Amino acid sequence: MSKEELSETSENSYENELTTDLDDKTPDKPKGMPLHTKIFLGLLVGVLGGLAANWFLGGKNADLNWFIDNFTRPIGQLFLNLLLMIVVPLVFSSLVVGVAGIGDIRKLGRIGLKSFAYTLVISAISVAIGLGVANTIRPGERISEEIATELKEEFSSQGSAATEAQRRAAEAAKAETPLMQVVKTIVPSNIFNSISGTSANMLHIMFFALMIGIAVTLLPAAASEPFVNVMSSLFSITAKIIDIVMKLAPYAVACLLFSNIAQFGFELLRSLGWFVVAVLLGLSIHFFGIYSLSIYFLSRINPIEFFKRIRTVIITAFSTSSSNATLPTALRVTHENLGVPKAINSFVLTVGATANQNGTALYEGVTVLFLAQLAGVELTLSLQLMVVYLAILGGIGTAGVPSGSIPFIIGILFYIGIDPALIAIILGVDRILDMCRTTLNVVGDITAATFVARSEGYELLKPQENVGVN
Repeated sequence: MSKEELSETSENSYENELTTDLDDKTPDKPKGMPLHTKIFLGLLVGVLGGLAANWFLGGKNADLNWFIDNFTRPIGQLFLNLLLMIVVPLVFSSLVVGVAGIGDIRKLGRIGLKSFAYTLVISAISVAIGLGVANTIRPGERISEEIATELKEEFSSQGSAATEAQRRAAEAAKAETPLMQVVKTIVPSNIFNSISGTSANMLHIMFFALMIGIAVTLLPAAASEPFVNVMSSLFSITAKIIDIVMKLAPYAVACLLFSNIAQFGFELLRSLGWFVVAVLLGLSIHFFGIYSLSIYFLSRINPIEFFKRIRTVIITAFSTSSSNATLPTALRVTHENLGVPKAINSFVLTVGATANQNGTALYEGVTVLFLAQLAGVELTLSLQLMVVYLAILGGIGTAGVPSGSIPFIIGILFYIGIDPALIAIILGVDRILDMCRTTLNVVGDITAATFVARSEGYELLKPQENVGVN
């Protein structure tokens, strides 16, 4: 074999590995374990290693903290930063290309309306489940008064300074009408400010991309085609970067989980056990109940087959706690393993990564009721309905990054008259619960994409050319 042929074979092998590793049905699987298996093993290593370190050394051990600060946490943060650094170009390019690919503005309107209606209904159901579980279990009243007092004393003083900025922001937001809050949440006044901030405002970016995409569909092809080609190339480049970065995922997942579990362990988890039970019960009902019903009746897919085909996305979402970081994997797996067309896929999943946060909405409802019960504040039916409204709005506006819901929960607490500093009580277990609710968020986006695709007449799970699905 010549040098040129050897080089070409090596390149093809690497290309096959990158482009098929997430596809369980591909006929040319890469050698070795699939990526989702490696990620799952990394998850187990991180959990077991973290528990062992916490058990034998203790979460406050100086050597353990030095190891975490200098090794495991930087590696985990490197992985998240690598993913998040290309989220803005990925979201912008995929949304523009997706809207342009739909072409017909009337069809775009249908897809957008269906996506919004589905998100609104499912989010309302998720919050209702959360409030129902919280009112039934009443986790805030199942903690002894002694422990509750200690938690308030320990965390209120720590959280006061940290939440001062959020309280001032919440005061400003409270003075505005709900409609004005919606306008400012969605429509940017300066798109460059929305991009250049420490944390990019994804809703603003998506709205701007949506307007660009709509304008593209209304222009002649001669004027719009060069721009669409550039956006298509940008999307392909960012997707390839994601392929490369995901090779680091198994090691990064192990480091992320080890860092958190080694320090926190299950001490605080035991104290807040009923709160954790309430959240996980609500998320489980929504995940296995509502989503299964939606997939079966609306998307007409066998739920078991559905969950089997997206297990890589589930593991990635659970590991990273970030809808944005999981978006690239979700885009590809949903197209390749479920057969959702790219035009619908790009639009629904990209918007859903920020605007369809069902797990976050449920979590916010349970958390607000838990802290209200802990503080001895009885929320009336009207206040609970207000929590439903604010949680749905918060689910739409929450950033798709780890712990992105915390500022919204603080705002809700302040709005209904509960000390926002109490949010610090749940921060110790927030990371673990964040992993679970992010999984619900991401899977909810995929159920929305399959619903929209099916309603538009596309046949799902159908073998397609160039995707390798059997």
